[in-house]
Amino acid sequence: MADITKINRPLTRDSVRAAHDRIKPYIHLTPVLQCETISTFVSTSQAPSALVGTEYEGQEPARPKMNIFFKCENYQRIGAFKARGAFHALSRLSDAQLEKGVITHSSGNHAQALALAAKTRGIPAHIIMPTISTPSKIASTQAQGAHVYFSGSTAPEREKLLHEIQAKTDAVFVPPYDHPDIILGQGTLALEFEQQVQDLCKEMKHSDNEHEGYGWRFRETRRQQQQQEKETNGDSNHDIPTSTSEGLDAVIAPCGGGGMLSGVATALHGTGIHVFGSEPSYQGGDDARRSLASGSRIESVSTLTIADGLRTPLGKIPWSIISDPQKLRGIYSVSESQIKSAMRLIYERMKVVVEPSAAVPLAVCLYDEGFRKVVEREGGEEGWNVGVVLSGGNTTMEAVAKLFAEETGDEGERAEAKVGMDGERIAQDVAG
Repeated sequence: MADITKINRPLTRDSVRAAHDRIKPYIHLTPVLQCETISTFVSTSQAPSALVGTEYEGQEPARPKMNIFFKCENYQRIGAFKARGAFHALSRLSDAQLEKGVITHSSGNHAQALALAAKTRGIPAHIIMPTISTPSKIASTQAQGAHVYFSGSTAPEREKLLHEIQAKTDAVFVPPYDHPDIILGQGTLALEFEQQVQDLCKEMKHSDNEHEGYGWRFRETRRQQQQQEKETNGDSNHDIPTSTSEGLDAVIAPCGGGGMLSGVATALHGTGIHVFGSEPSYQGGDDARRSLASGSRIESVSTLTIADGLRTPLGKIPWSIISDPQKLRGIYSVSESQIKSAMRLIYERMKVVVEPSAAVPLAVCLYDEGFRKVVEREGGEEGWNVGVVLSGGNTTMEAVAKLFAEETGDEGERAEAKVGMDGERIAQDVAG
């Protein structure tokens, strides 16, 4: 792609709008769903025993009020949000660049997205995939007609093979996340999310259906209860105001390389909508959270978290956005068991198929006491409308079955992307 330093497209909300106009013909307008049961669960206090061993041990558990809206990017083309960035990136290449074809490295979702975008434009795609990639994502990438090359799962191995293939093909490198055009493309989901929830809230406010009107009715019921309590206590001079929020109060998204999270933060900057990130904590997978805490970007990550799309460190450009407190409120992390619990909830209560990485934001809403206290404190009795990005659904029945089985062997660990084709158990800086 063009030299990053020479790109004069500012990383702004208007630039995200321009990106959206470019990719609309090629992407799906993914739906926004709600689940009253899940909103009730996240609005219920955790048991005190759940806080044992944490910094919140001995404190009163938070009881935030959250009305959850899910942006279902698992229904996006190729099953993940990555299609947005890939199509936008190719739309910015010149004809001369397109003729050379494109090349990238990815464990799966960016690989599939770029392969699809390249096939749509009628150009070759060369994809470097680590052997630890899930078989289903490898097969999907190959099904799009891409030339797939396998490398080891460390950064030096991957980069060595990429440079070799690029030298032979002269293909243009399209990074998985660390490029303005990728970031702007991914940010388009936030523009849709913002408008869709505004529309839903307006519909719910005027709905006669109890369930369809849940989000607004929850706030209105609480307002009426508070007003009755005031009158009972003899204090009827001060009305309890109805919430003025008819849209999102906050959005929480997964964070791997940070392309999508920084895109969401860019798209929503200046709207008053709070943006949060979420990560797996297993084996140091929460590098973005730790980077914010230290004030310095962590440049390498080696984790075999089940959230295989989030195994990569923050890119330089995403870091420049995510580290700005005016654009991102914070990042929270969750355990493997918490991710699985959230994933189970999405499957069993919503009947929606997601991969583990997509369940991380909901896990934060359910289990991270720090995040829950923020919502409790700032949302108050009326609570927040919280947008959760379901980033993708690229998994298989076999992988899900093995993930929730009591015991898993090598076959199950291959399905979970925990062991490579040659039996290796390493994954360093692997982009999703």
